[in-house]
Amino acid sequence: MPLTKTFVTMLTLSVTALSASAQNAPEPVAAPIPLSERYLPEVLQLASGKKVTMPAQWPARRAEILELFRRYVYGRNPVERPADLRFVVKSTDPNAMGGTATLKQVAIEFAGGKGTINLILFTPNNRTAASPVFLLACNRGARNIDPTRENKSEFWPAEELIKRGYVAAAFLVSDLDPDKDDDFKNGVHGLFDPPRLGDEKRSPDAWATIAAWAWGASRVLDYLESDKDVDAKRVAIVGHSRGGKTALWAGATDPRFALVVSNDSGSTGAALARGKRGETIALINKTFPYWFNTTYKTFDGNENELPVDQHQLIALMAPRPVYIASAIDDEWADPQSEFLSGVAASPVYELLGKKGMTVTSFPELEKPLHAGFIGYHVRRGGHDLSAYDWTQFMDFADLRMPNTK
Repeated sequence: MPLTKTFVTMLTLSVTALSASAQNAPEPVAAPIPLSERYLPEVLQLASGKKVTMPAQWPARRAEILELFRRYVYGRNPVERPADLRFVVKSTDPNAMGGTATLKQVAIEFAGGKGTINLILFTPNNRTAASPVFLLACNRGARNIDPTRENKSEFWPAEELIKRGYVAAAFLVSDLDPDKDDDFKNGVHGLFDPPRLGDEKRSPDAWATIAAWAWGASRVLDYLESDKDVDAKRVAIVGHSRGGKTALWAGATDPRFALVVSNDSGSTGAALARGKRGETIALINKTFPYWFNTTYKTFDGNENELPVDQHQLIALMAPRPVYIASAIDDEWADPQSEFLSGVAASPVYELLGKKGMTVTSFPELEKPLHAGFIGYHVRRGGHDLSAYDWTQFMDFADLRMPNTK
């Protein structure tokens, strides 16, 4: 598909050069493909063919893109907020972290108590008003979000978040749906999917596991709106790897999230599918067939026919701030394709009066880009969520998280 005229000049700039500081990184498996050769689907063109040139036209285009992602990639939920959703504060400790924070452990229950999200929440004790929140959709084990803080991990540096004045919140995505292929009979799919008779198949656009996890993030936000200690209008959703895919889909489907952070989310996360190195649509669908809907598998090895690409997912956050983080050795995720997704989403931010990604050339290692509403950094190392990453997220949030005080 042709690119917009607005973008032609920008795409002629180099997007492939790595900085001198990255010269010691492993050689990539193949040279990255420039954005101008990826032939992405239009982000600012209605299905009718009409160009989107005014902010008032964006909601209609946004709705079209969101529907395409539901139909072809993530699936559609059979339920939003359950009527019987309820919040039970299981325990409170006002002297957590040596007296610097208050710990709450909350059960978010639904489906008559058959479903529960266990939320861990630390709030700063030195606050003078409701505090903004970093919510981690944790795709790793419970030790990474240990409420006792006997086990501390860079994956969730809760103490550092408290020091910076943020609420540290986290839940395990496995509370919503196990990270395995169970034919969608367990977790929230088993609770909310229409019953299947005999060998009846699910709808090809039925929600899958990533959508279930994102749905859970929205239910946590429902709770946060009820907690007077937190500023629910300033909640950042954060995820790493498959959790990063979850954070992006949660931010796309729920505009209440004020900031969306994707860390090393790669294929069907922040990275463009067209021209991607490392993990492709075919590879991710083979290894994790339950993450995305059935229709998505029809594009295995055929990315150019997919009606959407991931820059359009990033654009669904606009004009809210979004942050994309990469690691230089994480070739499976493909840092260049993650970065270029932000570049290609930037025209939507510009249409809405915001700066998106402020450069078009791949940046130097650990030289974060915070000047626009699409933030980015690429750090040393591999596939992980590190203290360096969290520092950048907080620095960006200090600049870009809307202030509701």
